[in-house]
Amino acid sequence: MKRSSDEREAALKKRRPPRLLSAMGALVGAGMLIPVAYLIIRGSQAGVSGVAEVVADARTMRLLGRTILLAVAVTTASVIIAAPLAWLTVRTDLPWRGFWTVATALPLVIPSYVAGFAFIAFFGPRGQVQQWLEPLGVERLPEIYGFWGAWLVLTLFTYPYVLLTVRAAIRGLDPSLEEAAATLDGRRIAQLRVLVPHLKPAIASGGLLVALYTFHDFGAVSLLRFDAFTNAIFVQYRSSLNRTNAAILSLILIAVTTSLVVLEGMSRGKAKYHRLSSTGGRRAAVSVRLGIWRWPAVGACMVLGIFSLMIPFAAIGYWLYRAAISSDLISIAALPAWRSIEASALGTAFCVLAAIPVAMLVARYPGPLAKVIEAGAFVGHALPGVTVALSLVFFGARYVPIFYQTRWMLVFAYTVLFMPLAIGGLRASLIQVSPQVEEAAQMLGSSRMGVLRRVTLPMIRPGITAAGSLVFLSAMKELPATLMVAPIGYSTLATRVWSATNEVLYGPAAIYAAGLVMMASVPLGILLLRDRPIH
Repeated sequence: MKRSSDEREAALKKRRPPRLLSAMGALVGAGMLIPVAYLIIRGSQAGVSGVAEVVADARTMRLLGRTILLAVAVTTASVIIAAPLAWLTVRTDLPWRGFWTVATALPLVIPSYVAGFAFIAFFGPRGQVQQWLEPLGVERLPEIYGFWGAWLVLTLFTYPYVLLTVRAAIRGLDPSLEEAAATLDGRRIAQLRVLVPHLKPAIASGGLLVALYTFHDFGAVSLLRFDAFTNAIFVQYRSSLNRTNAAILSLILIAVTTSLVVLEGMSRGKAKYHRLSSTGGRRAAVSVRLGIWRWPAVGACMVLGIFSLMIPFAAIGYWLYRAAISSDLISIAALPAWRSIEASALGTAFCVLAAIPVAMLVARYPGPLAKVIEAGAFVGHALPGVTVALSLVFFGARYVPIFYQTRWMLVFAYTVLFMPLAIGGLRASLIQVSPQVEEAAQMLGSSRMGVLRRVTLPMIRPGITAAGSLVFLSAMKELPATLMVAPIGYSTLATRVWSATNEVLYGPAAIYAAGLVMMASVPLGILLLRDRPIH
């Protein structure tokens, strides 16, 4: 069986892809590289001396240092929160463990700028807490803005990246490893000696996602007035006459985030983390009894839930109620809601359609060409939304003015940013479809396009649904690309939340935030229903 599998894989690599498929895949891969290529062209206009001047500028170094400090602080805090929490919800007898498993992952669906609005509306100068304390003589709360506010918000709403990866790693760990160590050292020492080393790859992977999110984030840092790299790029773009400096700053940010991805891959090295036996992973591990620590653990989960879930929902609910007294909620949110749906749906359709030829090449014709095209298509994994938006603004204004300041440029921005999500979902489904089914259809007289339309696409429909849901959810929440690329006056729920919070209009901001959370929950629900076990 192993030999036939290897022979089948070798045969796949020898198959030559159809020219049309190769051309379509190459076109998509090249299109995804436009942002980086144009930023390089634009930045090079400053010359070597101009680039060196921007890079060596004291403000640039200060911005980079502050952003790196924030990323390190958020990543460290996320790991400290998520790693013990993953162990509690997987390996222990934590009371209401199923509830906490879901509740501790939910903050991931709340956009950072919605979380920023919630904390400002709750703890800010005109927030709920301030109003509650004014009768007691408290005139002003400690400042929520700045580094500590950005750190708190980003930590509370990014730790699930680490939590989910570490949970998966703990579930996949062979219980016999812990049992063997326990016979020598005792249960508690065994957990440290066995779990921690085997969780390093998962912690590193989740930590990378948190760090990238922090480097990419624009909404939370701008609302909380923290001078980070993305905010500086946006300000340069909006206020400076010489936007070449913004391109150079974007390239610096791309270099940093790309380096993070490379370093994470190198950190894994050649270490092996396989199970001891093929049956070990099928047997449930024995739950660790927390004893007197059960209720302190529940208390810690409750505190986390209060800050990461209850405060955002309470703030939105409170200001939503205040706005309902004096406003017509439907008329205020209707147009931005429609534009959010319109832009996200167009972006999803375009992104998934463009991802199909790339996924087909990677899954059906693995080889050098497929790897190069896949690498180009995955460039969005390391690109912050603000840099993609900036490059497309430059590119559109100079080379394709017909698309400049149109919805189609925004759709293309969404495609670049979220192409990796679409390819991942489609590739996973294509791998599960045997090539022999497609070959049999061709032998019966169907053309390659006919096989694709009548056989392949229907069989990968679940993957298309999953990929489309992920892209739609991400596009709905995307802020900097929408702010910078969308036509003038084309406001979505995301941009309205940001602008209303900046103007301290908490009532309207709550209306837009509530609409955004409700609409974003639809694709999330589709994903959850799709993964629900069938009894």
